[in-house]
Amino acid sequence: MTNPAPLSDLPGYTELEAHATRLSSISIEDFFNTDPTRAERYVSEAAGLRLDYSKQLVDDGSLASLLRLATQANLRDRIKALFRGDHINNTEDRPALHTLLRASDDSGLPDLYQTVLDTRKRMQALSDELRRGTMRGHSGLAITDVVNIGIGGSDLGPRLVTQALTPFHGKIRCHYVANVDPADLRDALAPLRPASTLFIICSKSFRTEETLANGLAARSWMLHSGACDADLAQHFLAVTGNVNAATDFGIPVQNCLPMWNWVGGRYSVWSAVGLSCAIAVGWENFRHFLAGAEAMDQHFHTSDASDNMPLIMSLLELWYSNIIGIGNHAVLPYDHSLRLLPDYLQQLTMESNGKRVDTQGNPLDYATAPVLWGSAGTMGQHSFHQLLHQGQLTCPADFILPLTTHTGASGQHRKLVANCLAQSRALMVGRSLTEANTSLLQRGLDKTSAAQLAPHLVMPGNRPNSLISFDSVNPSTLGALLALYEHRTFCSGQLWQINSFDQWGVELGKEISAVILDRLGNNEIGSMDDSTERLIQIYKYSQQKQ
Repeated sequence: MTNPAPLSDLPGYTELEAHATRLSSISIEDFFNTDPTRAERYVSEAAGLRLDYSKQLVDDGSLASLLRLATQANLRDRIKALFRGDHINNTEDRPALHTLLRASDDSGLPDLYQTVLDTRKRMQALSDELRRGTMRGHSGLAITDVVNIGIGGSDLGPRLVTQALTPFHGKIRCHYVANVDPADLRDALAPLRPASTLFIICSKSFRTEETLANGLAARSWMLHSGACDADLAQHFLAVTGNVNAATDFGIPVQNCLPMWNWVGGRYSVWSAVGLSCAIAVGWENFRHFLAGAEAMDQHFHTSDASDNMPLIMSLLELWYSNIIGIGNHAVLPYDHSLRLLPDYLQQLTMESNGKRVDTQGNPLDYATAPVLWGSAGTMGQHSFHQLLHQGQLTCPADFILPLTTHTGASGQHRKLVANCLAQSRALMVGRSLTEANTSLLQRGLDKTSAAQLAPHLVMPGNRPNSLISFDSVNPSTLGALLALYEHRTFCSGQLWQINSFDQWGVELGKEISAVILDRLGNNEIGSMDDSTERLIQIYKYSQQKQ
């Protein structure tokens, strides 16, 4: 499949620049005033989710040009290539088949799909055994706690899903450790009993420094509690692509589940990496999680571009990043259970698309991967929303809104919904100087005081945002939501002509860290810059004082 011309050379790109100039003097609110059907038309629905993008700074003309750009970039063919299993990860010569992990048929890849089905059966068996209380530790006690040790994609996805689906939990408690800082593992283990604890070590290479260090510390914790080496098999599982390294660690082959090289870590929660999630919520709920993602896959694969939810979100990302020149994007989940969603999406989007060369290694002359950030509402309203409303920086935002709550506190949830809708509207309409002055007069200020204070109450508005709503946070809608952002990320990468499935940028820091680690010990070979050298010596001196 040949590459199209560079993004900035496509005809639609020039059209979009002209649209940006034309729309620079028009407000989003003006669109509503002139088009009474806008709120009905600028909507996409799929897999239980509803995307309302009517508060975005686009009109029919600019949206049509964005869709033409997608055609010029051969995006439809590239979507087909993703699902077909083409080696779209060209730098590592691999497919990216995370969609196969949640598929209900072989999608033309029967051999690979059979390995997925076999792994699902093993995951289900382990989940069922643990939840029935029949899996026991070396002393005969039933396993009550599971600790997932991983980092990046082996931690963020399972941690988010487990936390988001708390209302669906059974009796097994699942915990997560990622940071090589020993305090992370210490705090996780403090309330646990070794004899009733099971560890799942997730690492494709089984050599990831942080994961291996925590895994070794967990093994020592178990051995120091009175277990012997032969007992470890009852307390350790591995999800890995390097079974030999896992067995060297002390985990028998029968306790190892696969991690395939055709699935990137940040796309792997649907695989055995999600075992802790399946244990926490039960296999039937995990199956619904997969089904929700598959429903979004089918929508993405088959829908027309004009109603394709991930594609629309990707085109809006390109519009702001490349045409308007905005380098950030906020995700604001108005549900406490989704508070880790921004963290998860940071890795998904910035590790995938934080690239500066195209798939052929040529330097890019346009921006990629805006900084993604955010926090749960209403917490953010009392911290960074001040910047959203009155700051110099424009921050396009996605509001994520479940319409019901699992808590039963519908009255309090109604206040949460009101806050979400109010923030979305306030970002769009803002407040003029006249409105600010009138408001102050109505509060009882005299004319002079009101005139002096009014400029401080002005909010420019015209801040673009979308609202993604769904009935409730449940396994199906959560699966659909994560798949939605996966596909949006893929589309953006294809439009930018970059490889969204490698991450070479993390390698250099690892290499330098290994050298510095030797230096922090007794190895004096090699040298660093003066700043790093001084800090190494300061660290060594601090250790001598202990």
